[in-house]
Amino acid sequence: LDHGTGIVIGSTAAVGHNCSILHHVTLGGSGKKGVVRHPRVEDGVLLGAGATVLGPVVLGAGSQVGAGTLVISDLPPHCVAVGVPARIIGSFVNVTEQPSVEMNQMIDGGNAEVISFESDGI
Repeated sequence: LDHGTGIVIGSTAAVGHNCSILHHVTLGGSGKKGVVRHPRVEDGVLLGAGATVLGPVVLGAGSQVGAGTLVISDLPPHCVAVGVPARIIGSFVNVTEQPSVEMNQMIDGGNAEVISFESDGI
């Protein structure tokens, strides 16, 4: 998929099962030729509106990336990341949760419980 659709998914990107990708998301490349240069999005990931993921990074299963976030390094499974650049602000207690299924973008509501917050700089 390319720019005309409102999202960009690069040629070597991989997207797992049950992922939700909201509008204006970019899964962009690193510019290197002949290697995997785009992100790998594992199962159950929720990518918020306007999120940008650049290079051969891995977004762990069940992770949630907030709107407008810039991801330039790997994210572990079941984490919540926001900011420019992305910063992990919590993780899901129930690791069977898939944020992409519930589409719950509130970190303190719904069925997903979030723990391990670091608040300095946020």
